[in-house]
Amino acid sequence: MTAHDDISRLITRMGDQIVGQQAVIRDLIIGLLANGNLLIEGLPGLAKTRAVKAMAKNLEADYSRIQFTPDLLPSDVTGTDVYYQTDGKGEFRFEQGPIFANIVLADEINRAPAKVQAALLEAMEERQVTVGGTTHVMPPLFIVCATQNPIEQEGTYALPEAQMDRFLMHVRVDYPPVEDEAAIIKMIRAEDSAKNRPVAVADAPPPVLQSAIFAARAEIDEIHVADPMTDYMAALVQATRTPEKYSEEIATWIEVGASPRASLALDKCARAHAWLEGRDYVDPQDIHAIAGNVFRHRLKLRFEALGDGVTPDRVTDEILETVALP
Repeated sequence: MTAHDDISRLITRMGDQIVGQQAVIRDLIIGLLANGNLLIEGLPGLAKTRAVKAMAKNLEADYSRIQFTPDLLPSDVTGTDVYYQTDGKGEFRFEQGPIFANIVLADEINRAPAKVQAALLEAMEERQVTVGGTTHVMPPLFIVCATQNPIEQEGTYALPEAQMDRFLMHVRVDYPPVEDEAAIIKMIRAEDSAKNRPVAVADAPPPVLQSAIFAARAEIDEIHVADPMTDYMAALVQATRTPEKYSEEIATWIEVGASPRASLALDKCARAHAWLEGRDYVDPQDIHAIAGNVFRHRLKLRFEALGDGVTPDRVTDEILETVALP
């Protein structure tokens, strides 16, 4: 069985547990394969947490959930040195926090103050944490999936731009269509029914091994990106910084453009998308498919644009329409 078969099996299993959110499943898998962290935004009840748990459940991985609250401390995330005394001798030992897992769900990340949010920065960017002067390395397979509610702002702390930029993609979760909503009702009804009566439990299928993820990443590293495609990605990012060269209207919308991390994210995610599509090269449709998620949290719009209802997604669509294809 190939790595592509293993990842397809993971996607299928997640789809059996998450109805009506195929785009979210695809984005989670792209983030996993591109070795990046994800910010997942959506209204309550749209299966943000369930999607991450489904990925962890069907993957050979340690899963950890951190519920962010205003009284959370940085040590509650990273862990701390604890003093132990045995036979009259004492020593400090590091007790790992919940950040030390393969898949970490940072639930409602904007409910914790800045010092706690910052505790994630080193782990997300450097794949390590430093406590008491000692550096502790994260596991080789490590991804942070942070969720937040876009409408409830009372008692929340907006993520600073520096931390937002460290997320590979900003995934938005929307309402499912009505036919999928009916399927969701039936699925949850069946799950509740199974919990309330004794039934013979069938052997669960084996999880997808971590080795499949690393094998897939090795194949994605070999995906061909032609120079015109690389130039196109750079041009898209440059258009967010100097929009006046492309469109006067776009120039009135953007206050601060995307950083070089956006270029790197476009490259990583486009290659992962091409691999999922079964191609060994990147074409414009791969770039267009992931551009919204890459730019959504990296574009700072002018106050006037926000007042007129302009969104980063609209700006991205206009840039894709304006910048010439290679």
